[in-house]
Amino acid sequence: MTTKETKAQGKLVIISGPSGVGKSTICKQVVEKLDAFLSVSATSRSQSDSEQNGRDYVFLTREDFEAKIREGEFLEYAQVFGNYYGTPKQPVDDAIAAGCIVILEIDVQGASQVKKIRPESQTIFVLPPRQKDLRKRIDGRGRGEDAETKKRRLETASREIATAWQYYDHMVVNDDLAQAVQEVIDIIDGNIKEQI
Repeated sequence: MTTKETKAQGKLVIISGPSGVGKSTICKQVVEKLDAFLSVSATSRSQSDSEQNGRDYVFLTREDFEAKIREGEFLEYAQVFGNYYGTPKQPVDDAIAAGCIVILEIDVQGASQVKKIRPESQTIFVLPPRQKDLRKRIDGRGRGEDAETKKRRLETASREIATAWQYYDHMVVNDDLAQAVQEVIDIIDGNIKEQI
């Protein structure tokens, strides 16, 4: 297979990381620099006033979401706090077929589901420099969360990090944003062959 043919197929890149680590910012910058396709997740939760359908999420009714699950229209999905979240399969497949680099910003559970059905996908996990940095970032996000919610986020982050060390292809420490973005780009650009 020639390099041109490989490029024509596109590639799937999964980027995960604990809450507050800066993965959304990294994903946005990588998408801009590589002209990549950022997958938009679907959800059954209510749309807030500041959110735009199709940009922030694809908002579906619970019934529509469950119908799409039955029809196999998601690469991955999960139920979180009573609402469904998932990655619609068709836009991802279309972008890969068009030769695009496709970025999925999803959690560890979703990444595990995708990796089973798309083993060629690259997985990158974004780490905080230190655990206390993550605590500081979560505290400083200004989301009005109570102490219990912040504690749960930190506990979840610890579990995700432990899992990621075992299953992800690459780990990137977000100590310096520009450096972390460049490292993710280097991983994507330099990893043309399938991983074993």
